[in-house]
Amino acid sequence: MKESLKIAGAFVGVIVGAGFASGRELMQMFVVFGVWGLLGAVVSAALFIFLGMALAGMGSRLRAKSHKDVVYALCGRYLGAFVDLMITFFMFAVTVVMLAGGGAVLEQQFAIPSMLGSAAVTLIVVAIVCLDVQRVIAMIGAVTPLLILMAVAVALYGVATRGLGFGELDQLASQQEAGASHWLLGALLYVSYNIVAGVPFLAIMGGAAKSEKQAMWGGILGGTLLGLLMLVMSLGLLSRLDSVADLPMPMLSIATEVSPVLGLLMAVIIFLMIVNTAVGTLYSFSARMLPAGTRKFRIGSAAAGVLAFIGSLAGFVSLVGQVYPFFGYLGFLLIGAVVVGWLRAGRLAQA
Repeated sequence: MKESLKIAGAFVGVIVGAGFASGRELMQMFVVFGVWGLLGAVVSAALFIFLGMALAGMGSRLRAKSHKDVVYALCGRYLGAFVDLMITFFMFAVTVVMLAGGGAVLEQQFAIPSMLGSAAVTLIVVAIVCLDVQRVIAMIGAVTPLLILMAVAVALYGVATRGLGFGELDQLASQQEAGASHWLLGALLYVSYNIVAGVPFLAIMGGAAKSEKQAMWGGILGGTLLGLLMLVMSLGLLSRLDSVADLPMPMLSIATEVSPVLGLLMAVIIFLMIVNTAVGTLYSFSARMLPAGTRKFRIGSAAAGVLAFIGSLAGFVSLVGQVYPFFGYLGFLLIGAVVVGWLRAGRLAQA
């Protein structure tokens, strides 16, 4: 059980980045569809449970050392090369979104211009990646459970202080800009782009597990926890849609309403999660291109950081609405390969 919980925690930690914690991703993929969006969260939860179980189990079976082992086993030589490239560049795209998110947090909470905020996050992230300060990364990652508890508490407060009926909220939701054309497509896209980011971690954690059963249970527990979080937070955001619809960090706004101190704490935690996610994604991107720990790696990481900062100037809300759905459509290839691979493995086991 301890091994399974470790995998579940890593799975949740990867997905609950700045977009999830801020509430912005959930707004564009679920909340804008009103009550139907809540059903979308349930569909996403079911998919997260299945994919978490399948990918962690496959990582264990292959004794995977990197995501390449699982991707090539699932997709074959040529499609595998494309999916590997897609995962690599998604890591860079997430870094861009995180740098924009850092600027958005500092602007909303402290009125610091978003460009300056993004520049500060870029410097911090590049410094940590170049210095390879593992202890700092581990320390920041430790705030994930606190973030989850706070997010749930803030979401429940949002439900408790709802000012409009669900009929009115549904009407208001239909007027918002959505990340997809239909609630079911939004639910599928949300899982798709997140699983692209989750594959490297699930494959490696599964490969390190003592048994395939432990790895699979880790994926199941992680997917279940993610599903519950999505549902509670989406319900909280929908309940307060009238006051947070246009904000880049809606969860932060509700937390500040509860208490300025809670708002400040939430801002600090979201900021730390942004740094944590950006460090992980920039490191993964650079390490895939250049040998980690070398002078070339450090120079390449700094150059990638500058390019990511330039990309972040497009703005957090805009990037979440455009970058994630794009990679979500590409991610359908990976989901299809996982389903086929899982069914094929089941047939081989029966034979």
